[in-house]
Amino acid sequence: MNGTIRIHVMQIGRVVIDRALPFLEKSFHPVAFSGWFRNPANLLNMPVNAYLIEHPKGLVLVDTGWGAMVRDDQIEYMGEFHLSLNKAVLPEGQAVHEQLAAMGIKPSDLDYVVCTHLHSDHGGGLQHVRDAKKILVSELEYQFGDRDMMIWRDIPFETFKFEPSPYGPQKQAFDLFNDGSIVFVHTPGHTPGIASTLVQANGKAFLMFADVGYARQSWEDMIMPGVCLDPVKARASLEWVKSVASQANCVEAIATHEPTSKPHVITL
Repeated sequence: MNGTIRIHVMQIGRVVIDRALPFLEKSFHPVAFSGWFRNPANLLNMPVNAYLIEHPKGLVLVDTGWGAMVRDDQIEYMGEFHLSLNKAVLPEGQAVHEQLAAMGIKPSDLDYVVCTHLHSDHGGGLQHVRDAKKILVSELEYQFGDRDMMIWRDIPFETFKFEPSPYGPQKQAFDLFNDGSIVFVHTPGHTPGIASTLVQANGKAFLMFADVGYARQSWEDMIMPGVCLDPVKARASLEWVKSVASQANCVEAIATHEPTSKPHVITL
């Protein structure tokens, strides 16, 4: 595609987790990723990113980060079990609708909101943007995810199917505009239907790889996440991320929780 695409990397608060959750480690602890009975020194405070894509064919929001409800009652928001694994930090002004409003954008201005997978730090703010024209998630993820969670109950989801594609470890993807400019690539392992987002224009590429890995270090050193539903597929997905990120035309490859990330804008 020859038109200009701008991608806004937005930071929707942070998440506090044990380092064994994003970075698999060898340990005698059977569930080190949980942080249970672990030294608090192992806790990491990591960003939660979402991405607003200004495309010639429309505004596309990828993920929403936390919902503002975490400021009031995190147990009600995510349940005691999930709260024991990760804690949300969302300062005033950082929720997705607050940041969009600061940019002069209403939820109804969004042509698409795409959720990479149904975890609360990725889709927790869907209630804030439910007036978008379309809210999409992969059919595989929709079938797997806990849609009864309060945070996305009654969200008007539409699903997409991964189709045969030259992209991804499974050679499956969903091409949003059918022109290769925004492609949601099936990168399973962390969850069955998780999608990475490949944006391409003017010979350049930008990759957002959700929780396939948690940092640049993940694909550089092939460090698997501490939680994978399918470790074999998860490794294949991370290897694909590494192959794309290593290409000369890839201007940036970023995880949702990249520790060094700051809000910024990429132009392709």
